[in-house]
Amino acid sequence: MTKSTFTRRGALKTSAIAGAGVAMPTIFTGSSAAAFTNEPAGSSVTLGFNVPQTGPYADEGADELRAYELAVEHLNGGGDGGMMNTFSSKALQGNGILGKKVEYVTGDTQTKSDAARASAKSMIEKDGAVMITGGSSSGVAVAVQALCQEAGVIFMAGLTHSNDTTGKDKKANGFRHFFNSYMSGAALAPILGANYGTDRKAYHLTADYNWGYTTEEAVRTSTEAMGWETVAAVKTPLTQTDFSSYVAPVLQSGADVLVLNHYGGNMVNSLTSAVQFGLREKEANGKNFEIVVPLYSRLMARGAGANVKGIFGSTNWHWSLPDEGTQAFVRSFGTKYGFPPSQAAHTCYVQALLYADAVERAGSFNPCAVGEALEGFEFDGMGNGKTLYRAEDHQCFKDVLVVKGKENPTSEFDLLEIVEITPVSQVTYDASIFGGELGACNPGA
Repeated sequence: MTKSTFTRRGALKTSAIAGAGVAMPTIFTGSSAAAFTNEPAGSSVTLGFNVPQTGPYADEGADELRAYELAVEHLNGGGDGGMMNTFSSKALQGNGILGKKVEYVTGDTQTKSDAARASAKSMIEKDGAVMITGGSSSGVAVAVQALCQEAGVIFMAGLTHSNDTTGKDKKANGFRHFFNSYMSGAALAPILGANYGTDRKAYHLTADYNWGYTTEEAVRTSTEAMGWETVAAVKTPLTQTDFSSYVAPVLQSGADVLVLNHYGGNMVNSLTSAVQFGLREKEANGKNFEIVVPLYSRLMARGAGANVKGIFGSTNWHWSLPDEGTQAFVRSFGTKYGFPPSQAAHTCYVQALLYADAVERAGSFNPCAVGEALEGFEFDGMGNGKTLYRAEDHQCFKDVLVVKGKENPTSEFDLLEIVEITPVSQVTYDASIFGGELGACNPGA
């Protein structure tokens, strides 16, 4: 008997490929007995949390798992309930999902698409996961979303910022709460123009995968529209750790702004190299040299330390927001773990609750019923104000935060300050601009 290689939490038991009472999903077995993939038959339901536990985005993955564990605790009636108390929908009662205790299994995406698909497939096939969520890479998100579409389960994307996830690669079974590259560019450009002027020469260092490409494109498009010139755009491997050979040419390029389309440990390392080369003390074209980080997180700021001071970027959410939902989540997370949550944690916690709520409102775990409950769903009380899950592409629309590194932080967690809350109207776009077809929901049976 072959045991699952992923750990089941809550039930404290292992499942087997066969003979352990766990029904094989119909998409893989060809059986027509179940109405949909992994229809829960007992008193519990299993969710699959697929996050980077190793690799360059492991810090984000660790915080995502913390948030998922907190969400499961709240869904099962433990703790103080967190955002369940502030969520505008009141379908969740703290008695699991549709009365079934929530259990979960975990996988390591390794920030690699193949590894992420393998771990998601194992959780669906071997562990009976009825929903997969997580990830801190758009390449991973696109790959796992496609797998979930094929398997007939819902995918609630974690941290994925590429336009592709709900653009050219969107799927009916996939949903994203996180904002995207287009929104970052639209929110950042006015702030960069106001602070640095409209006559600038930018040099882009870009992570060599789809998130990097769409982020570079979004920032280039929005800044060039206001007068900036792009003098170079250089791709860097996702596995790169020493960026000195990429930063050195910036000094002779004629640029006066360096845009780091990097995330997680990559951004920490590339920014550190830029500071070590003295870019922040340089002048070019009669202007102070500036650095921009289009996608920020508290975890990245903590890793980069004092190097982030004064550097602008965008973020999906920040723990210092004063709304009731944010503060309820920060209180719950801080009580459990001893420090404030990151945007990765917030996104994953919210996605878990949104899925559970959709199941309750639909009265079914059938992915097509769940998808229908999420499409066009408007809600509040989860941070960032009023939010819409747009039916046409399954992208959430809400206010976007522009932040910068604090000059005088009060702690290692207080490194970013919100400088602008960009209204959702400024970052909304037509659903057709990135192409792709949503297609039809697949229940897997």
